[in-house]
Amino acid sequence: MPLVVCALAVVAGQAAAAEPAPAAAVPTAAAASPAHDAPISFELDIQPILAALGCNTGPCHGKQRGQNGFQLSLLGFDSDFDYNAVVREARGRRIFPAVPAESLLIQKATAELPHGGGRRMEVGSPPYQTLIHWIAQGAPRRVADEPTLERVELVQNKFSLAPGEQQSLQVLAHYSDGSTRDVTRLTTYLSNEATVVGVDEAGTMTAAALPGETAVMARYMNHISVADVVIPQGEQLPAEAFAHLPQFNFIDEHIDAKLRQLAILPSDPAPDHIFLRRVYTDLIGRLPSTAEAREFLSAADGSDSRTAEESAQRRRQLIDRLLERPEYVDHWANQWADLLRPNPYRVGIKAVLNYDNWIRDQFRDDVPYDEFARRLVTAQGSTWQNGAVTMYRDRRDPEELTTLVSQLFLGIRLDCAKCHHHPFEKWSQQDFYQFAAYFAQIGRKGTGLSPPISGSEEIMFFSGSGSVKHPVTGEVLAPRPLFGDTKEIASGQDPRQVLAEWMTSPENDYFAKVQVNRIWAALMGRGLVDPVDDLRSTNPPTHPELLDALAKHFQESGYNTKELMRTITSSRAYATSSTPNETNVGDRLNYSRHYRQQLRAETLLDAIADVTQTPSSFSGMPAQSRATQLWTHRARSMFLDTFGRPDENQDPPCERIPESTVTQSLHLMNDREIDSRIRNASGRAATLAASEASAEVVVEELYLAAYSRFPTAEESTYAAQLINAAGDKRREAVEDVLWAMLNSPEFTIQD
Repeated sequence: MPLVVCALAVVAGQAAAAEPAPAAAVPTAAAASPAHDAPISFELDIQPILAALGCNTGPCHGKQRGQNGFQLSLLGFDSDFDYNAVVREARGRRIFPAVPAESLLIQKATAELPHGGGRRMEVGSPPYQTLIHWIAQGAPRRVADEPTLERVELVQNKFSLAPGEQQSLQVLAHYSDGSTRDVTRLTTYLSNEATVVGVDEAGTMTAAALPGETAVMARYMNHISVADVVIPQGEQLPAEAFAHLPQFNFIDEHIDAKLRQLAILPSDPAPDHIFLRRVYTDLIGRLPSTAEAREFLSAADGSDSRTAEESAQRRRQLIDRLLERPEYVDHWANQWADLLRPNPYRVGIKAVLNYDNWIRDQFRDDVPYDEFARRLVTAQGSTWQNGAVTMYRDRRDPEELTTLVSQLFLGIRLDCAKCHHHPFEKWSQQDFYQFAAYFAQIGRKGTGLSPPISGSEEIMFFSGSGSVKHPVTGEVLAPRPLFGDTKEIASGQDPRQVLAEWMTSPENDYFAKVQVNRIWAALMGRGLVDPVDDLRSTNPPTHPELLDALAKHFQESGYNTKELMRTITSSRAYATSSTPNETNVGDRLNYSRHYRQQLRAETLLDAIADVTQTPSSFSGMPAQSRATQLWTHRARSMFLDTFGRPDENQDPPCERIPESTVTQSLHLMNDREIDSRIRNASGRAATLAASEASAEVVVEELYLAAYSRFPTAEESTYAAQLINAAGDKRREAVEDVLWAMLNSPEFTIQD
């Protein structure tokens, strides 16, 4: 968030450097600056100027303690506070109604007096004139019959630009009395991808040289509108370019519609061995065994004579089998543990173990996602009997629970609204603390937390008492959802039950969308919205219609997670090759090819154990446990830490860094444990070397184990020559080949 606020500050600060050209006139819109003889409102006329000049941004007077004794609310979210700061604070020394031009507010902004922020406006400019006349009128807080700002609107919000083309945005503000103003000059603009489309302080967009797409935000006084901008390929595809492509379900229809618009042709289908390894690691977090790989690939020998539908049907049958495997539970429960599981040294080892077991039970019992959420949000009882209540042992304040629950189950990040109006959304402090009030009546029995031990039992229950107050006004706030109708809470009813009912209601599409987006990102390499749990108007989805369709499909299936995964993995888009073609080499957003990603840390460690046939050993776990079965990140593993396992001291939800690092490469090459696995006397390399199998058969087994494919003729010949040339050191040669294979990108990266 600070980086984005700073970016806004820079953009807003540039507004003072030069007076932008006025936007084209809109016949129905009043001028942005009021006439000199008209009453001037602080909230409607002065606050927008302070925002446009950058006065109330984070690096300036909008920071927590202000700047040089002068503090404004961040981006003007509190007009009463700002009016008092400008007009009444410091004995009113900042304005001088007798000679407005001599006001400290004016002289600082025009750099007539030394000002750390430099010159923010020119003498005689429209903002200058408005400020002068407002001060001359006695600096009123409000004017008679003053309307309220209801919304802002971009006159045009969808653009298709050629490389290098420029177009200007135009912003209208709509008020409660039906009036409209052109506020283009006083609006702040920010592009989500400045390298794709840049936007200056006047709202003029400039397309870059390469095809792409992004969103451009227009922000005026805590109201936001977003423009979607696309730079399609310069050369359009022929109409029949997509005619031969099969569409296995509605996902492909939406993907293809976007690709046609962008003149991008999808990559070819992934070969069977790529799909096999991809779907195994995605759905159950492990590689296929050599027998499984051999069976699937051998049956695919006649694929040339098989139709696309027959091939897709065969793959769907594989997907169905995988979704019923026990490894599915551990793989997906492990991912949810990142989002929920706290540090056992903070909340207690037994509490976290029970929490982890509870999460796994939900996946083992195939509990619908809405029921999973309801059970967690309304949990009560003992931490030693109901693992779900561990969330309330870890997060003890309503404010902490608000940020966790809203982000996990709604994809709404409310952290900013705790202190001020959200800079890039509609959420206010009032919204935050009314939502927090749902968690105000949680009672607790027990000794509480006593880190680093915290070993005691604690019981959570509905206490029937407790409240949340607005931090500024002190008002006691009743529970209220973030949007939609407020359902009355009956006497003696736990407010969390009402929250859970609203949250999982079919009318609340945020609930379905954030989970759909989370699973889509895990399977497709990138979310339709990125980050996956940051759904807001200024961070729009790449395919809004597809996200809506997936959310509807998820709801209609009864929030069946397996059915959602089955639908995604059965699409042509999922089964596309990661190898780009001439049209999609620069595509990062539209799923015209599969996006490569590094295997998850636990999946990669288990893969090494499987390929080398050496079981892992973890403290606090039964013998031969897999990494995906770990119940805590406190279990020591340098490998898992190196490959992105979250820090156990980090508060959930934890986000993993997907990029590969030099440290990871060095670890694979030099780690003693990996070396001992490869050279284990009972391992795969030693067993194959001691067998009577030919070198070619040994190489084939290694390739099936590590890459889930048969070696090419060239690979087989080369590796077999190395093994045959080793003579009585055959085992060492096999071990060296296996070491090289485990260090290759084909092993660590999901293609």
